[in-house]
Amino acid sequence: MEKRVFLAFILSLVVLLVWSKFVPKVQHSAPPVAIQDLPKSDTVVSTSESIDLPSSSFEMTQNNVTYVFSDTLAAIKEVRFGAYQGYNFPLQKGFFILDGPLSFTKNIVSDSEVVFTYVDGFKKIVKRFIISKFNYNIDLSVEIENLTKTNLDMDLSLVLGEFNFLAKKAQGNFDGAVVSTAEKILRPNIRKDNKYSDLKFIGLKDQYFCAIVEPGTDKFNGFIKKNKNTSEIGLTNNVSLAPGQLINEKFRIYLGPQDLKKIYAVNPAWAVIINFGNFDFIGQILLQLLDFLFNLVHNWGVVIIILSLLIYALLYPLSIKQMRSMKDVQALQPKIDAIRVTYKDNPQRMNKEIFELYRIHKVNPYSGCLPLILQIPVFFALYQVLIRSVALKGAHFLWIKDLSSPDKLFVLTQPFPFEFNLLPILMVVAMFFQQKMTSANSSNAMSEQQKILTVVMPVVFGFVFYNMPSGLVLYWFINNILMLVTQLKISKNV
Repeated sequence: MEKRVFLAFILSLVVLLVWSKFVPKVQHSAPPVAIQDLPKSDTVVSTSESIDLPSSSFEMTQNNVTYVFSDTLAAIKEVRFGAYQGYNFPLQKGFFILDGPLSFTKNIVSDSEVVFTYVDGFKKIVKRFIISKFNYNIDLSVEIENLTKTNLDMDLSLVLGEFNFLAKKAQGNFDGAVVSTAEKILRPNIRKDNKYSDLKFIGLKDQYFCAIVEPGTDKFNGFIKKNKNTSEIGLTNNVSLAPGQLINEKFRIYLGPQDLKKIYAVNPAWAVIINFGNFDFIGQILLQLLDFLFNLVHNWGVVIIILSLLIYALLYPLSIKQMRSMKDVQALQPKIDAIRVTYKDNPQRMNKEIFELYRIHKVNPYSGCLPLILQIPVFFALYQVLIRSVALKGAHFLWIKDLSSPDKLFVLTQPFPFEFNLLPILMVVAMFFQQKMTSANSSNAMSEQQKILTVVMPVVFGFVFYNMPSGLVLYWFINNILMLVTQLKISKNV
């Protein structure tokens, strides 16, 4: 029984982690809306081939954040966050206007304002970025003036950013989008064309950072446009200007880390962009708990250790019951083996006699599964929280320089590049001794199976965890140490 439980746990862990690492998540999306059913404002122009403008770049730094602008596109190409190890967040065409090859001119660049202008024989467009000095908020205004003596119709489609499916293969599974409409919150598949009416706001994210834009009016619709190896996400609206008319469309933007406090400071409704998938409910609780603990101890490594202690203390009564149940089953193993030999030609009678034996000795062979069942969703939720937590980026603990990455005790370059991660090895050693103690008092037949598990389980977990974020490995290492201590206590008392 124990062998099946642990093998099932190993397989579940490996499958889910591999699935999470290499397979894009299946995300809920609003049903596609036929183009002919949409108003004219939902016609979106692809920019992958039709726009080919020479583009020079310039940088503007505000509050330790560097914005890289494109002159002619009047767009934000990327953002570098100095407070987060210079993390580069690419947008490619952030806040680019999809209305043909518009070549803008840079007019104003100050410590908090960037202004671009485009003029032709029909219209004048002024794009003004006002960048906050205090948070990650940007106010964008797009002024459009009709220079003709006739009505002017224009599709004002604004690209929030672009997903590149080739540039970040290892990180692509973290890319995602959120669309808030008048009716619901959607998390669409970013690899499929789609349109969304009655838009409130729309956002995109990678592993740690996000961009969110909310229009000043409720006339905009959202879109995702799939090109060959990229997808554009943004919002669109058809504007109609009378001769000489000037309109000013305003947009509120968050461009920064996926940090609840920082997003709340701009707009609490935007916090829905932080999502932990199938285990979001548990993940949100763990995230709040982690923030609370950090405010007490101010060290993320210590926070993870305390969290490990709290979760283990919560499950301790069940863990004790699990270990005692395992020992009870092991004590009955010789009798179970004898029943299997006696009734080997009669499986139904054999199972009946085994369960009768369990009943007489008041042993429940399944009771040991409960702690594992309860811990699995907590572990997977914690995995999502720690692997996406921007707060861990650059967080130090002991020899670990970054809890969001493998611990990298040292790196070899010769004869071939190799990163030596100590923490997963310590975790494997702890698991080995914990498994060895579990199998110490088992029967001969069961002992052979346990000997295999004693080696296989730590090796499998070591392989899976070797390149995981050290914060997650630290949690599992502490958990194994606690299990080992409890096993020692049970062994002495039995």
